[in-house]
Amino acid sequence: MTVNSRIPGFYKLSPATRFDKVVSLTGVGRQGLESLLPADADFLPMADRMIENVVGALTLPVGVAANFTINGRDYLIPMATEEPSVVAAASHMASVAREHGGFYTSSSDPIMVAQVQVVGACDPNGARFRLFERRQELLDLANEQDPFLVSLGGGAKDIEVRLVEGDSETFVVLHLVVDVRDAMGANAVNTMAEALAPMVESITGGRVRLRILSNKADRRLARVRATFGADALGGADVAAGIIQAYEFAAADPYRAATHNKGIMNGITAVVMATGNDTRAVEAGAHSHAVRNGRYTSLSHFEQDAQGNVVGTLELPMAVGLVGGATKTHPAAQAAVRMLGVSSAQELAEIIVSVGLSQNIGALRALAAEGIQKGHMGLHARNVAVAAGAEGDEIDRVASQLKAEGKVRSDRAKAILDSIRASRS
Repeated sequence: MTVNSRIPGFYKLSPATRFDKVVSLTGVGRQGLESLLPADADFLPMADRMIENVVGALTLPVGVAANFTINGRDYLIPMATEEPSVVAAASHMASVAREHGGFYTSSSDPIMVAQVQVVGACDPNGARFRLFERRQELLDLANEQDPFLVSLGGGAKDIEVRLVEGDSETFVVLHLVVDVRDAMGANAVNTMAEALAPMVESITGGRVRLRILSNKADRRLARVRATFGADALGGADVAAGIIQAYEFAAADPYRAATHNKGIMNGITAVVMATGNDTRAVEAGAHSHAVRNGRYTSLSHFEQDAQGNVVGTLELPMAVGLVGGATKTHPAAQAAVRMLGVSSAQELAEIIVSVGLSQNIGALRALAAEGIQKGHMGLHARNVAVAAGAEGDEIDRVASQLKAEGKVRSDRAKAILDSIRASRS
């Protein structure tokens, strides 16, 4: 069936009417699309205020990572992810870290940068100096845009001016340095940057083009350190294998991409659960991985004098507790309540702790039995369900798949057929 995607006034319709329209236009039928409809009908009107053209919702599993002790305090950590073994690995490695006090964290102030790009300045160097000469006026104007943020101790704190060489000209780029307190900060800094545009044009004699925050949040860093006992990891050989796996990632971008993906498995799951911006956090992390000119490992592992593995992780973490989905999505609000955090910096430190735990969990599996044994064992239930297993059939099919070591859809279907044949 050919679909006509031109639907005048589609955005004006209610979610329910939009859904019916999509059913009609695609020819799939209501039954084929009704899985998009949330069980709670009251969620759709709220979702319709969050994004455009809403017709339904996608529900992700939310697991709870246990065993985490961070700076002497225990946390139950919500993780939203579709991938098996992520929550289990993070929880297991957190239990190993507990033997040496758990995770120890620190973080910098919640500083974000807004960029104001000036094109067409006749004298870029002179324009740069003129902006510095008007620094206080620029800061005052920026802070007028958000007096509440200023009252909390945040607001615009400084400016920087860079000259960026483009293919056709030299851009004058003003950086507005803003303390965003417990917000992720995008709306606050973008509003300030846009307000500065007329004054910046007057000062530089050029034209302002872009004025928007940078997701390279390298002034808003969260750090974590933990010690993992060699015996608990599986012995001296496994500990040595973890170090070698890390060194491989540090030296080779092909390995580093997968190594860092493992870190982000944990980080993105907590960012998602708490209603924060996963794309912003991922962009900040991966830009940090290449900060020295070559893509490399975000984490670092070494051994102490006793042969235990010491892991550290430092990366940008632009997350907040106010604004966005964190305040509008009821599940995100529940996740924040579960954590019991009181500041965005505390949340950031929890998130990097999960990232480090997930990372060493993957490295331990790689250095010992290989990643597939544990991962595919947990994945077996998904394969069983995809093959059509229901109820107690799921565990029976999954158990046999794991026993055979053949976690494949064709084998799951054959096992299921055999189970049902024996019943009949």
